[in-house]
Amino acid sequence: MAVANKEIVKLVENLAPLRLAEEWDNSGWQLGDPGAPTAKVMLTLDITPPVVEEAAAAGAGLIISHHPMFLKGLKNLCLDRPEGKLIEALIKKDIAVYSAHTNLDSAAGGVNSVLAEQLGLIEVDNMLPGKAEQLYKLVVFVPLEQVEQVRTAITEAGAGWIGNYRDCAFQSTGIGTFRPLEGSKPFIGQTGLLEKVEEFRLETIVPEKDKKSVIAAMLNAHPYEEVAYDLYPLANNTAGHGLGRIGCLPQEVSLGDFAKLVKMTLQVDAVRLGGNEHGKPVRKVAVCGGAGASLWKQALSKGADVYVTGDIKYHEALDMSTAGLSFIDAGHFPTERIILPVLYKYLIKVCSKHNFAVDILLSQKQNDVFVYV
Repeated sequence: MAVANKEIVKLVENLAPLRLAEEWDNSGWQLGDPGAPTAKVMLTLDITPPVVEEAAAAGAGLIISHHPMFLKGLKNLCLDRPEGKLIEALIKKDIAVYSAHTNLDSAAGGVNSVLAEQLGLIEVDNMLPGKAEQLYKLVVFVPLEQVEQVRTAITEAGAGWIGNYRDCAFQSTGIGTFRPLEGSKPFIGQTGLLEKVEEFRLETIVPEKDKKSVIAAMLNAHPYEEVAYDLYPLANNTAGHGLGRIGCLPQEVSLGDFAKLVKMTLQVDAVRLGGNEHGKPVRKVAVCGGAGASLWKQALSKGADVYVTGDIKYHEALDMSTAGLSFIDAGHFPTERIILPVLYKYLIKVCSKHNFAVDILLSQKQNDVFVYV
């Protein structure tokens, strides 16, 4: 049986929640019907005409890309232009598009985590920690028979996230007392009589941005006319994610030898490197997949000997070299495509766990726009 597009996307967002996306980003749904059924999903870094043709030929109803189609917004849609033709093809072929961009960059187990792991880094930490989000503790008292429906409602609305775990909650039993007054319509008990009911104390974590929707879902799912609940702010630091990673090689190596390791690991024909005028060995390594040159000062402040990223401009390279930071530009595409096999294996595993009859496909038509001669 085919699965709704949105159910596959939920699995992606379990790995890379949208709340991790940068404010300037446009991760999320790009095109199509989230509720439409699909039996095949294609993974790609970019949405290009060859990838769309490949997806259509394979019968895929959903493409999950890393780079959003509409990163800079869409001011008009003309079908005689390349972007218009691409959108027209997707609509005609009934293919939906969802993008996981900077949320997948920042997530634990995402682009930068995988890049650091594949380069053999140890003692890995975030290079630029994500902004901590205000958390709240929600406590609500629910009759035993309705506790599961309330728990499901609030977690589906956004409650219960702790790092890379979702549906986190705690339950304990106790006795609740109340006396319905005139004009009330009690779910349990009679007007004027003291009622004692065995109830669950259900508590969980709620992020600031989901507070209103979680409360609304709780009130809607709860059987009581007047719901007893508490909501209070926490001092927890939630920033377990962030852009870039920094860690150490098991032992010092020369910049040249490390560059060869990067080439071999990322399977590229060439890399650009510089900044190591005195032949200093490298051990502490900062990484950021894609275009991460703007974060070089964070890499330097964290004590990195070398920074691995892509799309380094001349003056950025000059600034790094002047500051004493070695760098390796391994390209935008090579430093990000490494996430696709990982996402592929993850989706196969979780789809099987949920008994989703869907095939996950890796695009064979995506290519780096650069070639080396």
